[in-house]
Amino acid sequence: MQPFRYIRAHNAEHAATLLLQHDGRARILAGGTDLIVALRERRLETELVIDIKGIPEVSELSFDPAEGLRIGASVPCHRIYGDSTVAAKYPGIVDAANLIGGIQIQGRASLGGNVCNASPAADSIPALIVHSAICDIALPQTRRRIPVEDFCTAPGRTVLERGEFLASLHLPPPSPGFGAAYLRFIPRNEMDIAVVGVGASVQLDESRQRIVSARIALGAVAPTPLLVPAAGDALVGEKVGDAGYARAAQLAQAAARPISDMRGTAEHRRHLVGVLTRRALAIAVERARK
Repeated sequence: MQPFRYIRAHNAEHAATLLLQHDGRARILAGGTDLIVALRERRLETELVIDIKGIPEVSELSFDPAEGLRIGASVPCHRIYGDSTVAAKYPGIVDAANLIGGIQIQGRASLGGNVCNASPAADSIPALIVHSAICDIALPQTRRRIPVEDFCTAPGRTVLERGEFLASLHLPPPSPGFGAAYLRFIPRNEMDIAVVGVGASVQLDESRQRIVSARIALGAVAPTPLLVPAAGDALVGEKVGDAGYARAAQLAQAAARPISDMRGTAEHRRHLVGVLTRRALAIAVERARK
């Protein structure tokens, strides 16, 4: 591994200032499960590693009925799926957190790091998209917020600019009748990269028979994770059932831009988008009715 300096940041302003001063020659350490491996294999080079785990807000996992859920960028996956409130109110997030690596990785890996890694196949991002998550980005003197669906710009690239890092993720409080799910297809049982991932969320009416709103997001079928507004919009006002799910699945397939590689063909990926969209919607509706 190459030599580098290590600094434990005192607060968000300190971390952002260090990033700005080093102008692209510093890296943020949240969980470190991707960063340390990349540095060891010399796929990345850096002069400075900035550890943000000691910043209170970056390690915070909290829920407020009025404000919603706050997930600090360094909160490890095991804290997320082990939290009873998160499991009850944000089931799609728990689905994703359970799938990021194996149990050992989940002791350190964070959703913030998974988002910033900006893999097209990231499990957390479609789940965060359908929960309408917002990225809270820290700068030396201020903050800015953007929807998570706009955070990734290309494989391995994000909207983060000089002196910026992801501090936390904010999810709105769910209303009664809300449900969500995340599913993926992989060749093996665990610890593999998604061939296709699909997140779905629905808001049902008081009768729990019709869909008021819906969001569908795809992973591993485009250069970045995709929100498919047309697929969600097609369900608005529709009665819960297979016909609506099938229409949404068709629109999701049309929006997908998969490639063929050693892990699957474009045709197979497009087929999987349809299958997983229908299944994820059915699970989301079942959860919304509880």
